[in-house]
Amino acid sequence: MENYRRYAVFYAPDRASDLAQRAASWLGWDVHAGGAAAQPVIDGLDLAEATATPRKYGFHGTLKPPFRLAEGTDAAGLSAGLEAFAAQTAPVRLDGIEVSALGRFVALTPTGDTAALSTLAGAVVAGFEPFRAPLTEAEIAKRNPDKLSARQRASLDRWGYPHVFEDFRFHLTLSGPRTPDQISPLVAAARATFGTELDDTINQDQHTK
Repeated sequence: MENYRRYAVFYAPDRASDLAQRAASWLGWDVHAGGAAAQPVIDGLDLAEATATPRKYGFHGTLKPPFRLAEGTDAAGLSAGLEAFAAQTAPVRLDGIEVSALGRFVALTPTGDTAALSTLAGAVVAGFEPFRAPLTEAEIAKRNPDKLSARQRASLDRWGYPHVFEDFRFHLTLSGPRTPDQISPLVAAARATFGTELDDTINQDQHTK
């Protein structure tokens, strides 16, 4: 963990859960084992190509986006802080999750009331802010600040990422960017793999990377 250049706070399902196992097979990468997983063969779909981007990171949902460590902090302190936070934070139960098309991407997204999940994510963003180093000019430029709303630009400056708090939308990415004609077949294949709706719990099983 000390060798990482950037860190984040992610949600990942328990390694023994059905969701984790299906996701590892879908992406071709088992995030818990840290190794490749066999992907299914789906007629008319190059699943390996479609999932190449999220395979690099493994199956996860972002709570605090990647950041460099602030001066005077270290990975051990971040890990200890996360363990303490998880120990005192109540689990958040979702009504369910479902396969969705998010613009050019396919992802699993929550269904029903997500207020508690948004509150949890906001607490993570703010609570671990002391560990985040300020953005460099190059890092700001990568976010295309001129294309952001005023609120998103303010969040970028204050929290290092534009899509937090009111602009946060939890998702577990299942694909890289797709063209419009590629989205529908990929959504259909993902729904066949994951089901139309899955029950799961976002709980203390949060991880840093």
